[in-house]
Amino acid sequence: MRNIIVIGPKGKMGRLVVKSCYENKNINIVGALAPKEREYIGQDIGQVSNLGVHINEVVSDDLEKIIHKCDCIIDFTTPKVSMEVFEVAFKNKKSVVCGTTGFSQDEIKRIKEISKEIPIVLAANTSMVVNLMYNLVEIASKAIGNMSDIEILEMHDKNKKDAPSGTSLEIGNILAESLNKKLNDIAVFGRHGEKEREEGTIGYHSLRAGDISSSHTVMFGLMGERLEITHHAYNFQCFANGASIASVYLKDKKPGVYSMKEVIGLK
Repeated sequence: MRNIIVIGPKGKMGRLVVKSCYENKNINIVGALAPKEREYIGQDIGQVSNLGVHINEVVSDDLEKIIHKCDCIIDFTTPKVSMEVFEVAFKNKKSVVCGTTGFSQDEIKRIKEISKEIPIVLAANTSMVVNLMYNLVEIASKAIGNMSDIEILEMHDKNKKDAPSGTSLEIGNILAESLNKKLNDIAVFGRHGEKEREEGTIGYHSLRAGDISSSHTVMFGLMGERLEITHHAYNFQCFANGASIASVYLKDKKPGVYSMKEVIGLK
């Protein structure tokens, strides 16, 4: 049994993580963390997250005070909050599942340093199906990538702050690696003006509108035909479910950064 602390139990993802963990027979929710001075501090996590049941654990505003109760922390918040969570987890030798996106290169470097002491699942997308998509993209790229015009289209809700999405950047890195290139050298983010498409580049297009949950399409364009590999998430529950499964996966794992591919057995 895994004892889990959820960060942000009233947030868009936090609510769903609480639901997924509650429904997972291998998980106990032992705590949750919210920003200081929120009116629901001290209230039952099940009620705060709209789960509709009492789970007899309350929301705290101090991770240091509750972290001893857990084996693992699940976090879908912001880079600033996540880095604070990583530092406390590092100090207390607790594992972390993090689905936050938008980290800087310096923050990624620090996370890798921390992973030398604790096991971490760091994933821009915790959907099990998206991580299967990564494999399909890699197969296609190795077969036809060098003869294709590759474009990535990603869509998210209007409140998503980072663009391109972390998932689309992971896809781009998979594509670039399969082509023996670096994404920074071949990525083109949006287009305007009058100019032919540069051969060998990967085009990025980010749409933000309404409550679109998540959508990613990779297009391999050839003369007379094209291949599209697409994943649509109809809601955010698939990401929460993947995160709860990842928290169980980390049980007894050695320190290091693990991917969702490893979680679902594709690596």
